[in-house]
Amino acid sequence: MCIWIILGSSILSLLWAGWNARWINSIKMGGSGESAPLIQPEVLHSLENISGKISAGANAFLFQEYSIMGIFIVLFAVLVFVFVDYLGAGELTFYATFAFVCGCLISILCGFIGMRVAVSANYRVTFRAIESLEKAYEAAFRGGLVMGFCTVGLGLLSLLGLLLAFEKMFQPIRLVAADRSLARLAERLAAFGLGASSMALFGRVGGGIYTKAADVGADLVGKVEEGLDEDSPRNPATIADNVGDNVGDIAGMGADLFGSFAEASCAALVISASTQDLANYRAAIFFPLLISAGGLMACLLASAVGAFGPRPRRTDTVGRALNTQLLLATLLSLPAIYLAVQALPERWMWRSVTHRSPGQGSRLRAGICASSGLLAGLFIGLATDFWTSHAYPPVRRMAAACASGPALNVIFGLALGYNSTVIPTLLLAVCALISVALLGMFGLALAALGMLATLAVGLAIDAYGPIADNAGGIAEMAGLPPDVRRRTDALDAAGNTTAAMGKGFAIGSAALVALSLIGCFYTQAMDPRRRWRLRSIALFDPWIIFSLLVGAMLPYAFSALTMKSVGEAAQDMVAEVRRQFRNPAIRAGTQEPDYERCIRVSTSASLRQMILPGLIVMLTPLALGILFHPALVAGLLPGALLSGVMLAVSMANTGGAWDNTKKYIESGAYINPEGVPKAKGSDEHKAAVVGDTVGDPLKDTSGPSLNILVKLMAILSVVFADGFANAALLAGVFGIQTTD
Repeated sequence: MCIWIILGSSILSLLWAGWNARWINSIKMGGSGESAPLIQPEVLHSLENISGKISAGANAFLFQEYSIMGIFIVLFAVLVFVFVDYLGAGELTFYATFAFVCGCLISILCGFIGMRVAVSANYRVTFRAIESLEKAYEAAFRGGLVMGFCTVGLGLLSLLGLLLAFEKMFQPIRLVAADRSLARLAERLAAFGLGASSMALFGRVGGGIYTKAADVGADLVGKVEEGLDEDSPRNPATIADNVGDNVGDIAGMGADLFGSFAEASCAALVISASTQDLANYRAAIFFPLLISAGGLMACLLASAVGAFGPRPRRTDTVGRALNTQLLLATLLSLPAIYLAVQALPERWMWRSVTHRSPGQGSRLRAGICASSGLLAGLFIGLATDFWTSHAYPPVRRMAAACASGPALNVIFGLALGYNSTVIPTLLLAVCALISVALLGMFGLALAALGMLATLAVGLAIDAYGPIADNAGGIAEMAGLPPDVRRRTDALDAAGNTTAAMGKGFAIGSAALVALSLIGCFYTQAMDPRRRWRLRSIALFDPWIIFSLLVGAMLPYAFSALTMKSVGEAAQDMVAEVRRQFRNPAIRAGTQEPDYERCIRVSTSASLRQMILPGLIVMLTPLALGILFHPALVAGLLPGALLSGVMLAVSMANTGGAWDNTKKYIESGAYINPEGVPKAKGSDEHKAAVVGDTVGDPLKDTSGPSLNILVKLMAILSVVFADGFANAALLAGVFGIQTTD
């Protein structure tokens, strides 16, 4: 029964995504009718031409990025085979390698589908904005739905297929706790999450460098030096900037949250398979996927209300409509979790590294753990909204600070980012406390799954943002009337906030996923049935202290590399834009800029710069584990998590607040203390642009990439744990004693 529910949810999700994709593509350009306002042929041609350039640029970048990823997949698959399937299993197998490759390919597929739908939807949103705000909102929202439901549906379906296939290979599965065959199955399946997060890292870093190099180049030269409007067709970097929204915020975010979903599911599977009472109860093995299936159905109902129900008619109600989606999905997921826990036995005994004596589990406790994660995710999103939306005092205070110049804007922004870490951290701490107290590490994994129960809707409203942003840029470049741009700007303003909420949700879920994976690794490490069992994981063990500090340093080293990469790529873009503006015809707008050259500059720089940060993330735990022992990895992971999550939240919220400060001033709603309205071109606006330029790599490159860092290091350690111990090349030289 559980299998059929999971399968049915996956198929319904994919059908819903396909139906919305078909609806978007059915919007007819030109003519008249309910979905096709009258439009001049030259304007229609301009819309299609601009969209074609964006689509071609996005395809070119992804093709080159995926070519590099393909080389990585082959090389790393060999590493997985040697250290996991051969050394880790002690025999010649291929299960982890196969799961790893599947995770990589599904992650790439999800990102590509989302990007293709986004570039198909963006100019159609512009087209429908000619008629009304409601119709434009509907097109943008449905474009986001394709991304959200396709990602979760494919992830759930592929995980179910792999689990059933591996179960068949490991037959017979009965009384498996004694020989650990089910636990080994789950550990090999965890390589699926490793593959997903590996692709997410390169997608996030590469796409983030691309989009911010183009954005910074367009802003510094086009806006600040030349005084052009946002997305002016005279700016050579405009098309590259719009391409970046798709490859970074669509393909990158999709791969990121797909990785979180895969890793949380794998962590719960590994821990439940290591618990004898759950391992012997077959329905409990599918329970983690059942939570996701229930959440998916709740999201489908919520999104159907959004797609077919009332649409916002005023510009100030767009954000409220999107937030309602998240709230409704959360409320509907609560009963879905209650139904899912019925798949568990009424009572079971569990043992955790955090408890000296066995604890008793129950359906009620499992439901509380998952629900705590679900509610924590909602409140983290709302807290992010407060700190980054110009509807609230923090961003408005930053706008007032712009009257004193860019320096004070930067100071206020940094303070806001640091302050914004308090509420998300406390929410995560309370959630972790409840979960671990009730069910140990299994409870933590369930909390992560609960937070990701609303992933489909969360991804949908996040993908909505770049689609609306591109629609505004296309409206500006096509020379559409000001009222069209006002409508797309209203959609974009709400999209900025939902994008910030999406980043907050991604970071919060990454923290819980990483915590559950660390718990999974500790469960492996303290398992008395393993040859390499650690005697203890003590804070003041010298090797733990050493690796803890190394782990705490890594997020800062990684952020430095990614920000430096954005800076160097942006320098190339600034030089190219300045070169083109030396042409008087381009400056006057009588000659079209060489958009393709700017796309090539951004593509080349981003792909070149993304390799080193990715290697640091993946090679550090491998080096410590293979050369020394899992004992060092046991300290590395919590160190990276604690500093990485704080840094990620601060960066994402600081950058989001600076962005919305600029948007607030550009809207004309800001009035200085003397009662004088300030808008584009004012000194306050120039100060806000500087802050936004500084914040761009924080919120779209370094910050979002840090959540992948903490997840990827953790899942890599879980997958390679046995291989680490069987290698441990220098453990004897340094006298690392781990077993009894």
